Amino acid sequence: MSTPAPTQQRSVWAEPGMLALAILAFTGFSGYAALLPAAPLWVVREGGADTAGAGAVNFVLLAATVATQFAVPWLIRRLGWGVVLSAGMVLLGVPSLLHGLTPALAPTLALSAVRGVGFGILTVAASAAAVLLVEPARRGAAVGAYSLALSFPNILLMPSGGWIADTWGFWPVFAVGALPLLGIPACLAIARHLPERATQRPEDRAQVTDAPAGATTYLRLLPPTLVLLAVTLAGGAIITFAPQLVAVPWLSLAGLFAMGLCSTIVRWRIGAIADRVGVDRLVWPFVVLVVVALSLFALLVRDPVTPAEVWPWVAVCALVGVSYGALQNLTMLQAFAAAGPRRVGAASAVWNAGFDAGTAIGSLLVGAVAVGAGFGSGMALAAVLCALTVPLALGGARRAISSPR
Repeated sequence: MSTPAPTQQRSVWAEPGMLALAILAFTGFSGYAALLPAAPLWVVREGGADTAGAGAVNFVLLAATVATQFAVPWLIRRLGWGVVLSAGMVLLGVPSLLHGLTPALAPTLALSAVRGVGFGILTVAASAAAVLLVEPARRGAAVGAYSLALSFPNILLMPSGGWIADTWGFWPVFAVGALPLLGIPACLAIARHLPERATQRPEDRAQVTDAPAGATTYLRLLPPTLVLLAVTLAGGAIITFAPQLVAVPWLSLAGLFAMGLCSTIVRWRIGAIADRVGVDRLVWPFVVLVVVALSLFALLVRDPVTPAEVWPWVAVCALVGVSYGALQNLTMLQAFAAAGPRRVGAASAVWNAGFDAGTAIGSLLVGAVAVGAGFGSGMALAAVLCALTVPLALGGARRAISSPR
């Protein structure tokens, strides 16, 4: 009788619950990505809102997301995985259909807030589930697989949501935004492979779920969160202002596609490499890379990018995407390691809050600088802020060398 292959030889997709997690990530993030460009356009085109009102739509979305994320571990402890994940998908999907009833700003902001609550639940619970579905030695591969599933909607829908609305109208976008509702069965499937509040023994619960986090835990989470905050600040600025950085619209699409594709591939593959060589050894080279890439980016966008500069533009966007994707995965793994196995939910909440806060702050900060000094100066500031996190990254590398695997 043959013996089963060792766990390390199995594909991470063969782990129970991982395919359901991929479905959850794809449908859930489709609901988020489709409306990110379309909802602000909806209130401007059909509701008569100004640019400030349009900007408020996604600001309210992300503010509600961050406000929700810290409560998700508590909700899972009280209600269980199936209920919490399903509720997140409902809150993310139903408002997308309700958007089509009115383009007025006030109800749109209210629906964005509800969607933000759903997205906050999705981001924290799904990333925590990714590491709990596998043994600790395979966390990098699991996070990479999860990242791959959620990246496809971001690559396809985030750059094209506005184009779809312009070409075929807003209702197709709202229909895509309701895809999270189709992910509810996947939520229940994942829950069967994770410990439920009502059925788990206390001694098991302490090993795999979430204990309340104290000040010490949050201090340990600070270094990877600051690195993440800096790199997502830069990424959020690029995603927000790409149409204003170029002379013709197709250059924006080309740059964002290159950035998104490279980010997806690297974020997917870097996790398995981190499982072999250690996370901390990999962080500082990518921080240095993002500083170099953003410095080149700042030089390129001092004036609007023209079609003659298409290859430098695509190349520098791809270079940013490589470091952007790698540091997302690596800082998440650092956060889970820093918090420890009993505080997976706290690590997930802090990491996701850092990601969304960085994205929102990047739009505001770089936009404010660009008003007076231009986008080149705004992106140079983003490069400086990333450079300030190099000592944090090197500190992790020194700890890894002093404590070899």
